[in-house]
Amino acid sequence: MFASALITLREGLEAALIVGIVLGVLRKMGRRDRSRSVWAGVLAAVAVSVGAGLAFNALGVAFEGRGEAIFEGFAMLLAAGVLTWMIFWMARQSRSMKADLERDVRQASATGSSWALFSLTFVAVLREGIELALFLTAAALATSTSATLLGGIAGLLAAVVAGGLVFATTKHLNVRTFFRVTSVLLIVFAAGLVAHGIHEFNEAGLVPSIVEHVWDLNPVLDENSTGGELLKALFGYNGNPSLTEVVSYAGYWLVITLVLWRKREAPRQVPAYSGGE
Repeated sequence: MFASALITLREGLEAALIVGIVLGVLRKMGRRDRSRSVWAGVLAAVAVSVGAGLAFNALGVAFEGRGEAIFEGFAMLLAAGVLTWMIFWMARQSRSMKADLERDVRQASATGSSWALFSLTFVAVLREGIELALFLTAAALATSTSATLLGGIAGLLAAVVAGGLVFATTKHLNVRTFFRVTSVLLIVFAAGLVAHGIHEFNEAGLVPSIVEHVWDLNPVLDENSTGGELLKALFGYNGNPSLTEVVSYAGYWLVITLVLWRKREAPRQVPAYSGGE
């Protein structure tokens, strides 16, 4: 439940920021009459995203046995990949996103066409919605549909409140700090999805276990208990993981650590001396 709430809060706040920026630019331009096109784009994107979520869920239900394990494995690995890409993309674009979006809104409004504003908002919100539908599907496969749904609703309500505070009050949310903190938590969640996806591939016979159970902590903390289910949702906990699960989990963290280290070290490079006094 916590994992789905966190994902929904993150994606919902991104969508709320986008809509808030678009409406704010229109207000500054004295073109509030164009806001109907913006809200139409938002509603259309939400409808398509809900449809995509239902389609992902129906596709998962359609499979049984080995096919179900293969589908769940691919869904979890795909969600982990998109989640990781989204985190790095947001870190790279956070500084210029507002300026770029404002420029796009002014250009769309200058055309005099409502379709341009509709398309701009629709595409921006739809990206967040499709990502959210994929993540929630993976979260539901890892835990339960009811817990994922409750967490999603809670996260969405929190995103609406946070978005409203950013644009309607003088007490602004530190968005950059928020995204940094949630990025760490989502990377932890993504690592769990990778390990869980490999677990499904072990069951389907696509990836060998090599060592079926590296350790067995179920007598101490059963993975099917309340605490075990919570850890499974947050960290991909498995009481008796295979060797390939452990390697994939550790490998994901190694790759992420190396990428973050390279990004941190890159700005410190000093330009070569070009001569002269």
